[in-house]
Amino acid sequence: MSSEIIQVRDVPAEDARALRARAAARSMSLSSYLRELIHDDASRPEMAEVLSRIASRDGVEASPAAIRSFIDDDHR
Repeated sequence: MSSEIIQVRDVPAEDARALRARAAARSMSLSSYLRELIHDDASRPEMAEVLSRIASRDGVEASPAAIRSFIDDDHR
């Protein structure tokens, strides 16, 4: 797997401190933590793609009572 060097400039100091603290809390280096964040974000589909997939699905007919029953069943 190839990789690239990415440099981010002008990160506010308080954001950098928060990221370092989050990385430390997970026993990770800042670079490893940021690499994980980038990978997680890049692995997710874009919102437009998600909405397009949802819009392409067939609709489902359900009465308000059926919806309430489904929600109540899920809470049990």
